[in-house]
Amino acid sequence: MTDTSTPASPESSQVDPSDPELNGSASDESDAPGYSGDAGAGSSSDAGLGSGSGSDAGSGAGSGEEAKKSESVVSDGDLFRQSEIAADYVEGLLDILDYDGDIDELVSAGRPMVEVVGGRLQPLVGQRGATLEALQELTRLAIFRATGTPSRLLLDIGGYRAARRKELAAVARNAVEKVKQHGEAVRLEPMSAFERKCVHDVVNAIPGVESESEGVEPNRFIVVRAAD
Repeated sequence: MTDTSTPASPESSQVDPSDPELNGSASDESDAPGYSGDAGAGSSSDAGLGSGSGSDAGSGAGSGEEAKKSESVVSDGDLFRQSEIAADYVEGLLDILDYDGDIDELVSAGRPMVEVVGGRLQPLVGQRGATLEALQELTRLAIFRATGTPSRLLLDIGGYRAARRKELAAVARNAVEKVKQHGEAVRLEPMSAFERKCVHDVVNAIPGVESESEGVEPNRFIVVRAAD
């Protein structure tokens, strides 16, 4: 889920509504195996796997379009099948790691989801969701190996994503208030793709301001400023 080549070009919050990642729930990253897309803000500057430069994203435009077309024909049944495969994989991981949790599989906003609920699950979330993100990537890979189809699976453990989304909404609104009061751009701390998208979604809904993602993973961050 990281950009390992040249620095990515800034991505504007005024994004393409056709971006498949933005048409799902406010989520993270969608660097699934074989999938081209980013959850940061949806611009092509973060498209692809392990490729962060704008030129790389441009050269991969064809494959990105093919991925989008492929996703568009995935049925709800196929998506639910992905969630079932993911749930089985996660259940196996929990058994190996000796963790107990209730696992729910579902399809929401056109993407498969797996939610794990229970006590003593914080170690599976990790600091700022780092372990959760790694487990999500492993689960997406399991789906890809089983179906040959890239997956935009969203994995949540212990309600972390919902809680974090509320925190980030408050961070975004606070940044917007500072911009409106002082007229100066506000730079936020580095965030994951999931976290950046949560912030972009909030800023997008407020007139008179805009946001851009800048920098390179794992230190990619958002700048909120007055709209031109």
